[in-house]
Amino acid sequence: MTAQTTAAIILARGGSKGIPGKNLRPVGGVSLVGRSVRAARAAAGVDAGVWVSTDDAEIAAEARRHGAHVIDRPAEISGDGASSESGWLHALGVIRRTHPGLDRLVFLQCTSPFTTGADIDACLAAQTAQGADCALSAIPDHGFLWHRDADGFGRGANHDETAPRKRRQDLEPAYLESGAIYTVDAAAFERTGQRFCGRVALSEVDHPKIEIDSPDDLAVIAAIAAHRDRAPVDPARLAGLRALVMDFDGVHTDDLVDTAQDGTETVRTSRRDGLGLGRMRAETDIRLLILSKERNPVVQARAKKLGIEALNGIDDKPAALAEWLAAQGIAAADTAYVGNDVNDLAAMAMVGLSACPSDAHPRAIEAAQWILPAPGGRGALRAMADQILAARG
Repeated sequence: MTAQTTAAIILARGGSKGIPGKNLRPVGGVSLVGRSVRAARAAAGVDAGVWVSTDDAEIAAEARRHGAHVIDRPAEISGDGASSESGWLHALGVIRRTHPGLDRLVFLQCTSPFTTGADIDACLAAQTAQGADCALSAIPDHGFLWHRDADGFGRGANHDETAPRKRRQDLEPAYLESGAIYTVDAAAFERTGQRFCGRVALSEVDHPKIEIDSPDDLAVIAAIAAHRDRAPVDPARLAGLRALVMDFDGVHTDDLVDTAQDGTETVRTSRRDGLGLGRMRAETDIRLLILSKERNPVVQARAKKLGIEALNGIDDKPAALAEWLAAQGIAAADTAYVGNDVNDLAAMAMVGLSACPSDAHPRAIEAAQWILPAPGGRGALRAMADQILAARG
């Protein structure tokens, strides 16, 4: 068995003065800590697990929901005055109990929600390629930088203000530390106790230059996410889909029912979802199917209104899905499945693209390749439809 040598560590304290519960706040339908965990899990170079160090039970539960291991962070290194290095060193000691051969660490910040697995792999690759002891993610900056001289007057830091003005693109680029990713040689980090533990490599990232320190910052980040997350899945992959199969309860509905005295149940669905699916049916050749265990006739009634085929009362979803795909002549690899609970896991594993609403069961969230930026019955399917239609032009 190959030794697992690289672990990712995410520090996520429960306390935050600027934004209470900051690390649990959603951006694009996924919490900040969840986004960090999923980025680390997507990195090919992280082979010794993703570890969240926290002093907060809710954050611990959320981290596990997205597939992370949890380290209980001691109170003495959890306060405002505690350094990140103290938390990382403590976590390293815990991880070494199960991974004694650990030789590299990836440190991620929850307040950098646009980090991707590819960004992490690029940072690790930069450290390796340059033979560096550590690396960090950095944003190229071609702005005119200034500092004050001894008399308090402004002087050009990366330009000569007394010379003819240069164009911005002709300036030697400076690099702004993004704060998103740090990678270190584990032994060098242990020896120095510092993230910059020797020669430093830079890895460029395309991230907004915003730190999430206030509600306004969070609002700006959420707006950027609404734009940037429009295609979290490769558009070519979305454009190649031939079938979209959906669970009903918790996907078309909000997973709640109103029950009358006579036992009659009613559910809530989303007009936005219906409009999005209607556009998909009218504007693409993607076959749509509702596949549900629910026996209530409301499933067929909703499907009829949407003009979508439905199979309900299905206990063995994988078998029914395989039979339906064979009848359509569609490969599972060209199919997307949207589920929200444990009885969807096997079907999700069969297809080329698995997705779930943002409020799905933890195991569905862990299994999904695409977490839709809205809850079930409240816009999840509309978000998916919009992105599929955009990918198809």
